[in-house]
Amino acid sequence: MTISVAVSGASGYAGGEVLRLLAGHPDVTIGAITAHSNAGSTLGELQPHLHSLADRILEDTSVENLSGHDVVFLALPHGASAGIAAQLPAGTVVIDAGADHRLEDPAAWERFYGSAHAGSWPYGLPELPGQREKLKGANRIAVPGCYPTSALLALTPGFSNGLLHADDVVIVAASGTSGAGKAAKVNLIGAEVMGSMSPYGVGGGHRHTPEIEQGLSLAAGGPVTVSFTPTLAPMSRGILTTATAKVRQEPGRRVTAGELRRAWAEAYDDEPFVHLLPEGHWPTTKSVQGSNHAVMQLAFDEHTGRVIVCCAIDNLTKGTAGGAVQSMNIALGLAETAGLNLQGVAP
Repeated sequence: MTISVAVSGASGYAGGEVLRLLAGHPDVTIGAITAHSNAGSTLGELQPHLHSLADRILEDTSVENLSGHDVVFLALPHGASAGIAAQLPAGTVVIDAGADHRLEDPAAWERFYGSAHAGSWPYGLPELPGQREKLKGANRIAVPGCYPTSALLALTPGFSNGLLHADDVVIVAASGTSGAGKAAKVNLIGAEVMGSMSPYGVGGGHRHTPEIEQGLSLAAGGPVTVSFTPTLAPMSRGILTTATAKVRQEPGRRVTAGELRRAWAEAYDDEPFVHLLPEGHWPTTKSVQGSNHAVMQLAFDEHTGRVIVCCAIDNLTKGTAGGAVQSMNIALGLAETAGLNLQGVAP
C-alpha cells in the first residue's frame, strides 16, 4: 500500500522535519508541498538539507492543492489549521501539527489563544494510556506540543498509577531555539543566544500549560495543577524537561524508590521510542537529536517527598514531526516505526 501525502508549511522547521521523515518512509509518496509567502520557490532554496526533494516547487497552501491526498499534514501557525481542515474531505487523514485541535476546554483555548475554539481531535501521543486505540482508524489527529510531549511522558506513569499528588506539580523545561519557529526574531539571533539561557512565559503564561494539565488530569482521573516554566537554551534542537511532583504517602503504606521505578519501567518497557535509562544514567538532548526517541531517568528525593523525572526529546522530531508520522502509521494500520528508525547523532 502506497500512501499519498501532502505537507503544508513546508518552508518552516516543523514542515521541513515532516518532509525529512517522510522522504525515508517506505509506504509514502510525497504529493503537494505547500507554503504561504514562499510559494513559487523551490524547496531546496529553503530546506537545502532535503536533497531528494530540492527541485520541488512550493505550491500555495490552499484546499485545492491539499485535496486528493490520503494524508495531509498541516504544519501551520496556531489558528491557521482549523479553517483549512474543515474544508478537507472527511475521508482524508488530517494531522494538525499546530495547536488548533489539542485542547478539549473551549475556555482554556480562548484564554491562551484568543480566538474561537475549533474543537478537539484524538491526541497524537500514542504512549499515553489507551491512546493507541483512539488513533487507530482516526482521520483527524492533533499532534501534541513539544513541551507537553516531554512533560506528559515524564509524569504520566506516576499519575496513572495513583502515586502522585495532583496539586503540587512543578515543571521546568529548556528548549532549543527552533521551538520558536523560523521567523526572524532579535532574541533568537546568535549574538543573543550563544552562551546564555533565559526564561519566558513565566507565571503560568505559556500556552502549553493547559495542554500539560489536560493530559495529566486524564491520567490522574481528576484535576492536576501545574506550574510550568520554559527556558530558552543555546542550542538549535532539543528539550530537557525536569518534572517534579509530591509522592502520595498513605498511613501504613510508604511508596519506595523501587516502586516508583517499577511504575515507569512497566509503562515504557515495551515502547519502541520511550526509554527509561539504567539507574545512574541521566538523559542528554544530544543523545536523541534527530530521532523519534525519548529518554528519561527518575529519582526519589525522600527529604522533600518528591519524585524528579528528567526527560529529553528532540523538539522537532518526537516533539512534532516524529509524533505526527508515528500517529499516521497507527491511524492507517502501518508498522508504527515505519520511517522512524533513526538513531540519535553523536558527537
